[in-house]
Amino acid sequence: MRVLVAGAAGAIGRQLVPMLVRGGHEVYGTTRAPERAEWLRARGAKPIVLDVYDAAAVREAMDVSRPAVVIHQLTDLAAGFRPEQLRANARLRRVGTRHLVDAMLATSGRRLVAQSAAWLYAPGPTPRTEDDPLREASPDDEVTPGILELERLVLRTAGIDGLVLRYGFLYGPGTANRTPRDISEGPYVHVTDAARAAALAVERGTAGPYNIVERADTVSNMRARKELGWEPMNRAASATSRPERTHGS
Repeated sequence: MRVLVAGAAGAIGRQLVPMLVRGGHEVYGTTRAPERAEWLRARGAKPIVLDVYDAAAVREAMDVSRPAVVIHQLTDLAAGFRPEQLRANARLRRVGTRHLVDAMLATSGRRLVAQSAAWLYAPGPTPRTEDDPLREASPDDEVTPGILELERLVLRTAGIDGLVLRYGFLYGPGTANRTPRDISEGPYVHVTDAARAAALAVERGTAGPYNIVERADTVSNMRARKELGWEPMNRAASATSRPERTHGS
């Protein structure tokens, strides 16, 4: 199957691209950094260097690759988590997602798997499920508006079969956190497990959101386990997780 990974040389992409190639997929990977194109080529992917803010370039990439599935792993956090970087990342989620969706609608791709966040649920009984509401954005919120717009575009655009992977805070190679102990609060997931969820979503699961978290005490991962066949392999503390509630309990 032809798969286009947008943001293929980031922390998740570096784990995901080799998985997809080993799975027999024909993989195209986008990067904005020309020096990362050779890394993608060496892993068996066909690199496409582009600026996702350039709508015409995104459309051309979609025309060239003609993917059956697009995996959206675009982020702009390489420089850290300062407010200006969070604003840049939110802009990327808004504009970049719009350009990907528009290009897909104009070509042949319809299945879109996109990266979201599992720590933005509104307060309520735990563990939170995908049917629970996300929090509303406050005036000084640099993160939530970008996530809400990404999910709206992926899940509510007619003609797009959208799956949103709500990742916990990432830890592991290429991330800001070496272990879960480096994460002060919120759900978490190893970067390899995050990538594996995206690889599974290429062919499994129905449209909608999926929580991709290692522990299930505050956020349920039951839907991903049932529909994607995903299980976290890096269970740093899962043995102490308490049983999940079923939806509505």
